[in-house]
Amino acid sequence: MLTSHNIEKLIWLGFVSIALLVSAIDPVADRLTWFMETVPVMVAIPLLLVTHRRFPLTIISIRAISIFAFILIIGGFYTYAENPLFNWIQQEFDLARNHYDRLGHFIQGVVPALLAREILLRASPLQRGKWLFFLVCSVSLAISACYEFVEWAAAVINAQAAEAFLGTQGDNWDTQWDMFLALNGSIFAQCVFARTQDRQLAELLH
Repeated sequence: MLTSHNIEKLIWLGFVSIALLVSAIDPVADRLTWFMETVPVMVAIPLLLVTHRRFPLTIISIRAISIFAFILIIGGFYTYAENPLFNWIQQEFDLARNHYDRLGHFIQGVVPALLAREILLRASPLQRGKWLFFLVCSVSLAISACYEFVEWAAAVINAQAAEAFLGTQGDNWDTQWDMFLALNGSIFAQCVFARTQDRQLAELLH
């Protein structure tokens, strides 16, 4: 059934797919960095298409996934350390580094939080409350930590190639900042979007 939400999902899918293809044509970053940054998008698109009929997601989750996909695609095109808009912000406010990757890791907490919350409410006995809030935060933090493992492995395998991928910009506490921001993203998502997601879940499962 082609509802307004399904139409919006198709629109998001189209925009993300086009952005991914355009970013692949001539990325400012090297091709390997582009691939490493955008591979989650390449995995997410077919996964969402395959599971759509059996386990359709709420539109708020799709919006969050799509925004995160755009952040990854732009990061893959420019690298996280050289995003033009955030370079301007860095220069304008005399910041020590380009903070585009900080935005990415914050959203990296928002998206898993919405997905984990939705899956747990639909596929487990958990009810809304403190335990759900805690477990969703834990899932987001665990996913962030696993992503840091991937970055660590990339640095071990090829330190030079991984430099643009990691985007640490000389910050010794970059890993801790990344996980802290993901945790904050998870808390933010649950505090701000929980009611909207609950309403959409009720409509979806009606």
